[in-house]
Amino acid sequence: MSRTFTTKYQNTCPAPSGAGVLQLRGAPSVVKDGDLTITPVMFTGSEYFGAEIAGVDWTRAVPEDVVKQLVALSNKYAVLIFRKTGLDNERHIAFSKQLGEKLEINPFFYGRENDRVGEPFLWDVGNIELDGSLVKENSRRWHHSLGNALWHTDSSYHQNRSKYSILLAHGNPSRGGSWTHFADMRQAYADIPQEKKDQLEDLVVEHDLWHSRKLGSPEVYHTPTASELAAKPPAYHRLVQTGPDGRKVLYLAAHAKKIGGMGLEESQRLIWELIGHCTQAKYVFSFEWLDSGDMVWWDNRQSMHRANPYTNEMTARDVRRSTIIDDGPLAFGISEEEKVAAGFGKLGNQ
Repeated sequence: MSRTFTTKYQNTCPAPSGAGVLQLRGAPSVVKDGDLTITPVMFTGSEYFGAEIAGVDWTRAVPEDVVKQLVALSNKYAVLIFRKTGLDNERHIAFSKQLGEKLEINPFFYGRENDRVGEPFLWDVGNIELDGSLVKENSRRWHHSLGNALWHTDSSYHQNRSKYSILLAHGNPSRGGSWTHFADMRQAYADIPQEKKDQLEDLVVEHDLWHSRKLGSPEVYHTPTASELAAKPPAYHRLVQTGPDGRKVLYLAAHAKKIGGMGLEESQRLIWELIGHCTQAKYVFSFEWLDSGDMVWWDNRQSMHRANPYTNEMTARDVRRSTIIDDGPLAFGISEEEKVAAGFGKLGNQ
């Protein structure tokens, strides 16, 4: 398959507008909602994307009325930022469980004994090894991480997809080099011409973790191991979906491999044309990790994101992610019958 799309991104470190201040675009500076203070990040016409939230008391379990308030804000802003929460692993997990009945369980692809955090409900997505050293260039973990530097939606390769991801910083991030980037899949869809929307409306996409890993590191992940393939087969989801706020979105990721009724190369051309559209600067903001306890909660049904790629000059980055499984009407993607009707064979016969 020839590749004419971008699968490598620079280690983007935008200059902030002030110490620890996001670059706000068209958004009012402060909005009050009860005890919460909300600083929106982006405002386009009448729609918002991203917000920094202050006023949550993280020293105790978050009351259910505040959880409902935060969920409503998540539906509106898609990405919520909290500074210096003081949360540890236990309280991180406890708050995550307030947002959904089930959390994803870490499959520990390379063995739980080799995982620095070792907590089944958390993913270690930092760059620190068991012995405290940084991840080594050309190690399998280094190459696995290259897929995280591609634009993606967490766990779209699960048939029961994820709803939210919550990423929490431990230690002291190095200022000026530790960023996560977010793209608004709602406004990006809204701006597509109607004729194109009509073409996309009924498409079904195969999502495959090992496809994105191969894109990120074709030399190492050209052929995933048997255990990797067994641990994570592909999943199937509609391309155009309705988000929790009622707006239509594109459900996309670098994990997206094939479109029903299309060959691999044609599928990849369309997928990366759409990813390119959705990740234009006007739909994207970049969040800098500043302090221990900084936390980002994003809705995987309304956004894409990517990390900065590893470099030999990077400093330690200790971030841990919980993932809340979707329990909404589109949580399980499509049925076996719909998958076959879309042009895919039965599961296991791709």
